[in-house]
Amino acid sequence: MRQTEFVANLPIVSSGSMSAMCCAPLVREPLSAAAATELARRVKAIADPTRLRLLSLIAASDSAVCMCDLIAPVGLSQPTVSHHLKILVEGGLLDRDKRGVWAYYSLVPGALDSLSAVLSTQSAAADFSNR
Repeated sequence: MRQTEFVANLPIVSSGSMSAMCCAPLVREPLSAAAATELARRVKAIADPTRLRLLSLIAASDSAVCMCDLIAPVGLSQPTVSHHLKILVEGGLLDRDKRGVWAYYSLVPGALDSLSAVLSTQSAAADFSNR
C-alpha cells in the first residue's frame, strides 16, 4: 500500500492523536509565521559547527555536563563557549543549572526529536506501518 493510501485510510480520531500525527508538519501544511519563527530560532541555534559539537558532547553524556568540561574539547575560551551555550539554551535545546560558580548543561528532553519530526518528510503513519 502506498503511503498516501495508508494516510487516507487512517481512522479519524481526536486532535493530538494518530490523525494529527499522520503527516510530518512541513509536508502536511505550510508553517504559520509564529511556528516558522520558532523553528528558525532552533535551527539557527544548531547552525554552527561549535554549537553542534557542544550539543553532541552534552547529548552523549549520561548526566549534566559542567561548562568547565566543555572548554578543552572545543578548544575555545570560556567566554566563547558560554556564548555558544547561551544560544543553545535560548534555542530551547539545552537546560542550564547553576551550581556554585559553574553552570551545568543537559539536553532538553525531546528537543532533538521535535526538530527531527518537524524537518522529516516521513510521516508517523509510515513509522507505524513498519512496526
